[in-house]
Amino acid sequence: MRTIAAALCALTLIATGAQAQTLKDFVAVVMKKWTAPFEPFQLIDNIYYVGTDGIAVYIIKTSQGLILMDTAMQQSTGMIKDNIAKLGFKEGDIKIILNTHAHLDHTGGFAEIKKETGAQLIAGERDKPLLEGGYYPGDENNADLAFTPVKVDRTVKEGDKVTLGDVTLTAHTTPGHSPGCTSWEITVKDGSQARNVLFFCSGTVALNRLVGRPTYPGIVDDYRSTFTKVKAMKVDVLLGPHPEVYAMQAKRAQMKDGAPNPFVKPGENATYVAGLEQDFDKQLAKQTAALQKAN
Repeated sequence: MRTIAAALCALTLIATGAQAQTLKDFVAVVMKKWTAPFEPFQLIDNIYYVGTDGIAVYIIKTSQGLILMDTAMQQSTGMIKDNIAKLGFKEGDIKIILNTHAHLDHTGGFAEIKKETGAQLIAGERDKPLLEGGYYPGDENNADLAFTPVKVDRTVKEGDKVTLGDVTLTAHTTPGHSPGCTSWEITVKDGSQARNVLFFCSGTVALNRLVGRPTYPGIVDDYRSTFTKVKAMKVDVLLGPHPEVYAMQAKRAQMKDGAPNPFVKPGENATYVAGLEQDFDKQLAKQTAALQKAN
């Protein structure tokens, strides 16, 4: 069975008629996995998984409080908060909320958690209008893809740093999946070794239009620059917005006291992104052929 991410890559965003119903039905199907519970756990060092079975959400512990990386669908916000509590953390200790990209499956709890904690929301510069408008790029009036708008307190560009206490993350602009798609890099301890962790924003085509009336201008060039950039990065631990990006469930099952951490897999990012690039080329060709046929 194809993963949810791969299936999303096969879709193009359609606005009307029976095809719009197909999109709505598809979202209803993936929602079952996106909202299914998953037991929270310590992933590596100060990084904890608090997401669902189908959407990744992370807590990063620092000496001055917590950093929340993304959230899930709005109806899963209570589950995310419960997962944080299960690990012995307090929601009120969340000081910073980081976003990878402004899609409803990663932004649904922002407004509620920000209101309850007073945390600072930080996101990619080009995703600010999407977050504050609560819409999918290029489809501002599509209610099926909308989410609760939330104020962005700070925007970041390539190389910008976000620091809380003893922890610093570096922002990397990796556009395509969304115009302001931002991947976050951090160094953690793995026993006596330092490991480079990358929270990769995403590189799937998902619901994006690449040709004709593209989701946003320059989207194809953005994807290609992101693939080149991320493949060249030195990454020991690849993480992502959905568990299937890095085989989370399988690696979690392999975790044992005293054994090497299965999430440490140098070079996994290059292999994964090479596959994304192949999928992208196929989708670009498919959308181009469909446009030519229509004309």
